[in-house]
Amino acid sequence: MNWEKAKDIIKKNPDVDKELKENESEYEIIRDIIRVRKEKNLTQKELAEMVGTKQSNISRLESGSYNPSLELLKRIAIAMGKHLEIKIV
Repeated sequence: MNWEKAKDIIKKNPDVDKELKENESEYEIIRDIIRVRKEKNLTQKELAEMVGTKQSNISRLESGSYNPSLELLKRIAIAMGKHLEIKIV
């Protein structure tokens, strides 16, 4: 199944579509962390060492199965030479 077909299936289920929209900001943070980590050629283990956490925590965060604290997100951003912005709109 390709992504376009999967999106069509998701959009046909209003409950799934609603859930995805409600969690969009979390997915965006995860995508940003993965993107910057790869741009900097860092492994999950290297990032974890820079942040002072375990590689398994970075892996779970990137998979979406871990709800990190704001403090951890801030440490990750700083370790990669970035900063964390949180907005309520």
